[in-house]
Amino acid sequence: MTATSAYIHIPFCSHICYYCDFAKALLDGQPVDEYLNALRAEYESYQIKKLRTLYIGGGTPTVLTVAQMKRLLTGLSASEEFTVEANPGDLSPEMIHCLADSAVNRISLGVQTFDDDLLRRIGRSHTEADVYQSIQKLRDAGFQNLSIDLIYGLPGQKLDDVKRDVRKFLELDLPHIALYSLILEDHTVFMNRQRRGTLKLPSDDRNAEMYEWIMAELTDQSYRHYEISNFAKPGYESKHNLVYWDNAEYYGIGAGASGYLDGIRYKNHGPIHHYLEAVNKRVSEEKLSRKSMMEEEMFLGLRKAEGVSIPNFEKKFSANFQEIYSQKLNELFEFKLIKQESGRISLTEKGFELGNEVFEKFLLD
Repeated sequence: MTATSAYIHIPFCSHICYYCDFAKALLDGQPVDEYLNALRAEYESYQIKKLRTLYIGGGTPTVLTVAQMKRLLTGLSASEEFTVEANPGDLSPEMIHCLADSAVNRISLGVQTFDDDLLRRIGRSHTEADVYQSIQKLRDAGFQNLSIDLIYGLPGQKLDDVKRDVRKFLELDLPHIALYSLILEDHTVFMNRQRRGTLKLPSDDRNAEMYEWIMAELTDQSYRHYEISNFAKPGYESKHNLVYWDNAEYYGIGAGASGYLDGIRYKNHGPIHHYLEAVNKRVSEEKLSRKSMMEEEMFLGLRKAEGVSIPNFEKKFSANFQEIYSQKLNELFEFKLIKQESGRISLTEKGFELGNEVFEKFLLD
């Protein structure tokens, strides 16, 4: 195996947010220590020698006790980037010390919005004050590589609300931010409300207006828009997430985790008790065809500002790029959704806004 990156999933949460459909479970009454044992056994089964990037996500990893977090982090390292997701409300001084005393060198905070009223309405348990306190304590502990997530297009949210969130982020002078438009998923509180007709969301046009303002404002403030939803100061792009967008292989470890190894995309059992009981942790595997690999190379690569390298594509698949995509490329050029520069195909600003429509064009017959 050539993978040098791994994702580890901690499925536990202190509460369930109204928009979240990730593999998760309320912490109370869960067999956390048994899960950590199974997680370690799965990790060791791959005989991983060295990682370049490692990402621990959830769920909420920081709902673990400090002792459990120490167990989880013991022996784990990455040569370039080791990220742990955190909830601003869960970062006690003891937890921050535990993280700082390990190989972790990057923290991603699930902020979502700085508006306390909106935080309550989307099911978050932290406050704006928790965000500021957590960031200051993390900085005091030596963490400089900090990222936050924000969501726009939330129920009742207006453009001025989004502007206020982004400006508060800018005041913090953090090196990285991920901004996601709210997506309604099955089996969530918000989807249930939408089906009952009680969820009032911004229109598609208003969402597009929010995205355009975000792109312009962050770019103007010297943040590089390096992926559809991600902005970074130079040198602070998420090395781990770039593994996904580069269509590279990685280990996926834990309940509900997905991985990509030896040309096989796999998914682990999601319910925690199924994961614990299963000898083979994988619930599904798909050996990708050459056609599927090409499609994924385009879908994932075009998410990045730098796009897809034509020479690399041709070398990887022993194929002529123009012969495969010439007709589709001409259509996209005509509508100014993509551009070609220095041997790379990438999205224009308009293309970023209409990403899914562009990606569909690269489905092969």
